[in-house]
Amino acid sequence: MDIRQTINTTPMSAYQWFIVFIAVLLNALDGFDVLAMSFTANSVSEEFGLTGSQLGMLLSSALFGMTAGSLIFGPLGDRFGRKNALMVALLFNVAGLFLSSTAQSAGQLGMWRLLTGVGIGGILACITVVISEFANNKNRGMAISIYAAGYGIGASIGGLGAAQLIPVFGWRSVFLAGAIATAIATVVTFFFLPESVDWLSTRRPARAEERINIIARRLGKQGTFALAGEQTAAAQKAGARSYSVLLSKENRSTSFTLWAVFFIVMFGFYFANTWTPRLLVETGMSEQQGIIGGLMLSMGGAFGSLLYGFLTTKFNMRTTLMTFMVLSGATLILFISSASVPSIAFAAGVVVGMLINGCVAGLYTMSPQVYTADVRTTGVGTAIGVGRVGAILAPLLVGNLLDAGWSPEQLYIGVAIIVIAGATTLIGLRTKVESGVEKHNAEPANLAAK
Repeated sequence: MDIRQTINTTPMSAYQWFIVFIAVLLNALDGFDVLAMSFTANSVSEEFGLTGSQLGMLLSSALFGMTAGSLIFGPLGDRFGRKNALMVALLFNVAGLFLSSTAQSAGQLGMWRLLTGVGIGGILACITVVISEFANNKNRGMAISIYAAGYGIGASIGGLGAAQLIPVFGWRSVFLAGAIATAIATVVTFFFLPESVDWLSTRRPARAEERINIIARRLGKQGTFALAGEQTAAAQKAGARSYSVLLSKENRSTSFTLWAVFFIVMFGFYFANTWTPRLLVETGMSEQQGIIGGLMLSMGGAFGSLLYGFLTTKFNMRTTLMTFMVLSGATLILFISSASVPSIAFAAGVVVGMLINGCVAGLYTMSPQVYTADVRTTGVGTAIGVGRVGAILAPLLVGNLLDAGWSPEQLYIGVAIIVIAGATTLIGLRTKVESGVEKHNAEPANLAAK
């Protein structure tokens, strides 16, 4: 029997949903980390005397690390195993968060934020693929959307926690709390997350078939599962040149499209999530109201991811993502235009958070499905890395434009136009399921098993 075909076509067991829970936990760490830095920005700026552009550089330091981490750990996941690469990335993350809590200068904090980002980038590259591979065809969109909702959950907890911790213990306590939470998540992942069966099938390490059958029992799948012999040579060849495969004739158009849409969505996403508290204060709100405005985006984010997942069970995932991008741009404009009336702005903020997080859920849902298993982590990691370039540019560009005299209204409208225009990049993008490649690839394995 073919394990991939079995996972795709049989109901998801309780253990498979538990794997989704682990992924939610790990993604929540990303949300906690990003918004914790955003909410400590004022305290850090006051202590170190930072300008807007200097703060923008500090906000971007973790994003530089995320870019590097995604690009580094993607190929490592394809070569040495998704779980093995993930565990190393988690250790990087714990170390970076702990050291951030000891920083005595902006330079030190930037360095440790860079290290933290390397870990987070690796985590996202690996766990996004793992969750896709352990979900069945029917629930894959919903599973990844639940996973993506973890960002909003973590961001909300991070924001609420920061608001309580900073006045009493100072901004460093926020990063220490993150280090403790990540250490706990690392232990849970080590003991309960299995290795990817797709990686075991394509790379064939020692005892690969035995390990697949052990995992299958844990997943509640009945039968004996064999490896398809003809997959090995091709998988090893692709694993040695995974980056070049992304730009092969077969994958070139897909890669460029995926990179473009990741860049645009992450640009808009990180602009909204890192600068909203500060920009709302610029419009005349109090610092507390600015924090509340940022929290509204985070709280809406979890619902938006789930909404996207639900809609993918009814509609095409690509069309749904395009719709979310257009509506995200429109509501960004509504959000900042209503800043003079906080109640309306906060309500609009929830909608912005729902839609922009739904866009991220859409990217995470589609990206693992546009590449074959032998280069899947590299493909997803590279797309996330390119997206992080957009995430890096957002805080940097906004900081400089703010220093140059741009108003919050001008900044939000500019980003909104970019996000709306970016929806057109999705035209023509197809997953392996839509193109029939996945079905075709599964047939030789089924015949071999017979």
